[in-house]
Amino acid sequence: GWRLGWIVCQDVPLRQRLESLLQNLFISAPTLSQLAGVAAFECEEELERHVQRYKKNREVLVSRLPGCGFSRLSTPQGAFYLYCEVSNLLKLTGCRDSMQLATLILKHCAVAITPGLDFDPVRGGKYIRFSFSGSTTDMHAACDRLQAWHTGLSTGSRKAAL
Repeated sequence: GWRLGWIVCQDVPLRQRLESLLQNLFISAPTLSQLAGVAAFECEEELERHVQRYKKNREVLVSRLPGCGFSRLSTPQGAFYLYCEVSNLLKLTGCRDSMQLATLILKHCAVAITPGLDFDPVRGGKYIRFSFSGSTTDMHAACDRLQAWHTGLSTGSRKAAL
């Protein structure tokens, strides 16, 4: 892509190793990429709007996901991803791992989540990741569908499970 980047690293030996590794990605960036990089630093208002939307979306998911069966979650402090431990949902749905659960949720709720197995092949089977970088309306709509699905599971509807 753009071939631009930077690192902030106080550990000098680590920084030197990182520079050796990353310099091939950032050397000789095209002029257009350099101009776009400068312009990116001039978008403070747009950045602040995104930050506020992410904050609101995080609040929506943190407050609503427990009612959708995602009761064990980690509230992020700096990213726009939220991790949930889903052992309870694996048991309730009969899914063997987070990959199967993510597929089931996509099929029944039209909500895309990332299985933890994508990040940790050993322990990731019982975790999933939500992104909240979309619109706040989409966050509410996703929670509405997840809540309806979870209600169906809780009342014993096999249609909502495998």
